[in-house]
Parts: sequence; structure tokens; C-alpha cells
Amino acid sequence: MHISTKCSVAVHCLIFICEYGEEKKVTSELLSLSTGTNPVTIRNILSSLKKEGIISVRFGTGGAALCRPLNEITLYQICRAIEPDFMSKLIGIHPMPSTLCPVGRNIHTVLGISYHKIQEDLCRSLKSITLEDIVTDYRCSLKSERDVPPYKNI
Repeated sequence: MHISTKCSVAVHCLIFICEYGEEKKVTSELLSLSTGTNPVTIRNILSSLKKEGIISVRFGTGGAALCRPLNEITLYQICRAIEPDFMSKLIGIHPMPSTLCPVGRNIHTVLGISYHKIQEDLCRSLKSITLEDIVTDYRCSLKSERDVPPYKNI
């Protein structure tokens, strides 16, 4: 199973925008420093999130902001914004089984039934996790970092 790392970078960006967007102009260069990802990739991710209506981006001067409350943004929406066909790519079935073999002739149908159930379960799970849940987990993680100073140079 595979969900692109771009989805985790997108979540990283959204947490950053949520936490620092009020006090800093959140640009692709700033997000690139935080994520360790190329600024061009960040701009593509931001563009996808903007098309989905999750963020707004000011042209010219730059700066990204959330467009919706955290509890209205789901992990499913984020993943779908970044990779619209991610659900169909999650689980693959080998493409050329032998039609001479009874198992080969039926494997796509048989696995398709099970894999569809897995996709439905995953879809429900991704839709149940909101950005609010993720930001709450992030903030709890910060509280457990008592000995590590916050990164102020971003």
C-alpha cells in the first residue's frame, strides 16, 4: 500500500500554516526550510491545496492561509487534493496472470472484492481524521519536548 510522501509534506505545511500563519508570512521558501523539500514541490502542493479550497495563497507578496476551520479539513481531502487518484493506486494487482490457470483467470475478481473492502475502510478512516486532530497531536507532542527549545529561526 502506498500514500505518497507528498501527502505528509502537505500535512506538515498545513500544520505550519496553522501554527505560524498569523505571525509570519508563510511562503514556499519558508515551508521548504521546514519540510526539507524543494520549493517547487512545495508550490505544487500549495497549488493543489488551493484548488481544493483548503488554503488561500496571496499572489505577489506570497503567504498562505487556511480557508476552512481545522475540523472541516480531513486527511482524505488533503490526500485527494495532492493525489486525486491515490485510492486507486493504494493496492495493485499484478497485471498479467495466466489465463490458462484457474487462479490466474480469477485472481483479479477475487482480490478486487477484498481490496475494495480495504479501500472503503481506509477511505472511512481518512475521512474521520481531521486537521484539528492532527494539530492537537502536534501540540501534545510539543508539550512532551520540554528540553528541546522551539525553532525560532524559521
